[in-house]
Amino acid sequence: MSTSGRTDDGPATPASDVAAGLREADFVQVLARADGDCLAAAGLLARALAERGVPYQIRVGRFGESVADADSDDTTVGIGLDAAAGAHLPGEATPASVTAFDAASELSGSSDPVLALAGVAAAGHPVGGGESAHVLEQARDAGLDRRPGVGVPTADLADGLAHSTLAHAEYSGEADAVQATLAELGLPAELDVSAHRTIASEFALAVAGADAATDRAAEAVERALRPHAIADDSPDGESDASAGADAPFATVEGYADVLNAVARERPGTGVALALGHDARTDALDAWRDHGAAAHRVLREATTGRYDGLFVIRTDEAPVETVARLLRDFRSPEPVALVVTETEAAATAVEDASVGAAMDEAAQAVGGSGGGTSDRGYAQFDHERDAKEFLTAFREARA
Repeated sequence: MSTSGRTDDGPATPASDVAAGLREADFVQVLARADGDCLAAAGLLARALAERGVPYQIRVGRFGESVADADSDDTTVGIGLDAAAGAHLPGEATPASVTAFDAASELSGSSDPVLALAGVAAAGHPVGGGESAHVLEQARDAGLDRRPGVGVPTADLADGLAHSTLAHAEYSGEADAVQATLAELGLPAELDVSAHRTIASEFALAVAGADAATDRAAEAVERALRPHAIADDSPDGESDASAGADAPFATVEGYADVLNAVARERPGTGVALALGHDARTDALDAWRDHGAAAHRVLREATTGRYDGLFVIRTDEAPVETVARLLRDFRSPEPVALVVTETEAAATAVEDASVGAAMDEAAQAVGGSGGGTSDRGYAQFDHERDAKEFLTAFREARA
C-alpha cells in the first residue's frame, strides 16, 4: 500500500542494509501497513532496537501519508508502505516479517522465529516455504512441531473454529453451532492425534462441502490444516509456550489470524502484542469480534456478479478480511470486492492491477485508495459514494 495509491512495487531494502541503517540511529520511526505480516515485522525490528537501547515509535495505517511525518529527520522504516522511508520492506515477493527477522538477528544477535512465522502465515505464504525455511529451522530447534488438526489460537476448539478467519464454513461465527458439531464427533477429553485428524476432516468438509462453496474452497482451506503447534493447550485456555517464551497462542496459524485481526481492529493492541507485551486477552477479544463480523457479512450480505468480478455490498464490514474470504470460498469470479458506506477492499486470485484500480476508483469519488497487483483498499467519505465507487472500480478494470 502506498502513500498515493500507487502499487507498492518499490525496491526492497536487503536485511543487511536495514540492520546497518538502524544500528547507529538516534531515533527510528517504524511505519507499518495494517496487516499481520507488517505488524509482526514491526515488532521484530522494535524488539531488536530496544535491545540496543535505540528509541523508536511504531505507527500503523493503511496509507503512508496517514502515518508519516514529512518534516522528521529521524530514521524511517516503511513496512508495506512507501512513505518516503529510508528502508523499505514491501512484503510482496518476500514477507516483510522474514526480512525483519533477518535484520533483527543482525542487530541484536537473535530474533523471535515464532513471531516471524506468524507474519509469514498472515501474509498468506507457506510457513517454512522458500524464503522462510531458515526461520522454521530455528523455530523447530526451539520446540515448534507440526501436528494434525486446525490452526486456531485458543485451546477452546469451539471458540477457535467459530472465530477463525482462515476459512468459512456454514457454522463460522457461531460458537454454539460449532460446539454442537464437535459434540457429535465423540471426541475424547484429551485430544490425541486421531482426534485432531477427525476435527480437521470435519472442518475441511464443512468448508469445501457447503452448497455455496466454490472449487477454490477445497484448496484454500488447506492453510488452516496441519498447524504448527507453538504451545501446549491447557484447560483454561492459557498457553504454556514450548517454542519462544513470548508466544501467546497455540499455533502459528492461529497467531497469524489474531495478528491480522488486531492490525485492522485495534492497532494499539496489535503493536503491544507484536512487542511481546501481555496483550493476549484484548487481542483475542478483537479477533472474536472481527471474525464474527466477517462471517456474518459473508453469510448475509447482498452480492452481485459481473464479468470477472464478484461483489458484496453492505453497511459495514471488516472489508479486507471479508474480501479474502469471499475470494477464497464464495466468489465464482477471480476478483472479489467488498464495498461499505465508507470503505472498500478487493482481492484477486492472481495479478489483476487491483491496487491501481482501487486508486483510480477512489480518486473518482474524492477518496484515497491503493494496493498491490492482487489486493487493494480504499476509503471515501459519503454513503452515496459507494455506488459511484463500484461503478468507477468496474470502469477502471475494463
